[in-house]
Amino acid sequence: MKAKTPAVRGAGTVADDHVPFNVLAVGEAELRYAAEALASGHLSGDGSFSRRCSVWLEETLRSPRALLTHSCTAALEMAALLLDIRPGDEVIMPSFTFVSTANAFVLRGGVPVFVDIRSDTLNIDERQIEAAITPRTRALVPVHYAGVACDMDPILALADRHGLSVVEDAAQGLLSSYKGRALGSIGSLGALSFHQTKNVIAGEGGALIINDPALIARAEVIREKGTNRGQFLKGEVSEYTWTDVGSSFLPSELVAAVLYAQLERAARITQARRAIWRRYHEMLEALEREGLLRRPFVPDGCEHNGHIYYVILRTGSPDRARARLREAGVQSPSHYVPLHSSPVGRRVGRAAGDLPVTDDVAGHLVRLPLWIGLTQAQQAHVVSALRKALTG
Repeated sequence: MKAKTPAVRGAGTVADDHVPFNVLAVGEAELRYAAEALASGHLSGDGSFSRRCSVWLEETLRSPRALLTHSCTAALEMAALLLDIRPGDEVIMPSFTFVSTANAFVLRGGVPVFVDIRSDTLNIDERQIEAAITPRTRALVPVHYAGVACDMDPILALADRHGLSVVEDAAQGLLSSYKGRALGSIGSLGALSFHQTKNVIAGEGGALIINDPALIARAEVIREKGTNRGQFLKGEVSEYTWTDVGSSFLPSELVAAVLYAQLERAARITQARRAIWRRYHEMLEALEREGLLRRPFVPDGCEHNGHIYYVILRTGSPDRARARLREAGVQSPSHYVPLHSSPVGRRVGRAAGDLPVTDDVAGHLVRLPLWIGLTQAQQAHVVSALRKALTG
């Protein structure tokens, strides 16, 4: 007898008083498409599932080209290569971000210049960017934290005024938008993540979104190990050879197959996550009124994707709160150590003055569990445990 495949694995299977931070939600389509990829005889990159994913991203984000990569880190590394970042070139970014944002440019000899964040969105403070610009500045890298957009209009205006490139780190931003424009589609380049902790997942995986048509041809060469293999496959050249710097940035067809199944229901995933996010927001209103914490803020004109629900504590320490949550069966892992205070960040980068908001946020932020299938009862348990952690 053939075993029945569950429609969704991982969702809604935990007790109300045991709440993991993240639970995968994968279903029949992921298994079916993976089997199709295996049966196709094509498991290396740029097969039929890779092409379908690229088309989906291009059409959804309204971008001229989307190239799948094996990670968002790889997409950022491609961006650094495309911009010809050289030793000593400066790249402005927030300190409150994942290490990949800086690593991609440091690998090329670039110097990350860390700017403070806004206290409301936790995104780079666009008002402080210009003071950090020097003759060596080459690019601005806004990071859309928690899927909430940076204020892109002034960032783009600054970049235009100073002749700089804008690379959006939209790792957390799929199906979020800024004034009707999809995150990742606004700068010259954008980078997306499909890591298993994101909304739409492939285990690992990412994409480089190319919004400047002048960069497309070279991006395709860089992604193919610096060869013109793409032209060869299109019949444009009789043989392919090494024509530029590059590396192996392609994901396998198995990764693309899983990703395409997720992309097909990305709108539903986002809708469900937003609903869970809104429930937290309502449940935590009383704790904010009591001065125990601050809830997230989403500016007008920004549509978020429900990627992260966090709180900024007004009393107690995050370590103590996380420990008390853990005792109540609620997982709440720690978050970023600001890059400007990390060992490598201090060695290879520089802070543009003091970063008081970054330091304050890093010392008071707690993330709450959020995944498809998280029930209202589980959320109530999380909120109750959090209240006890802050008042007990």
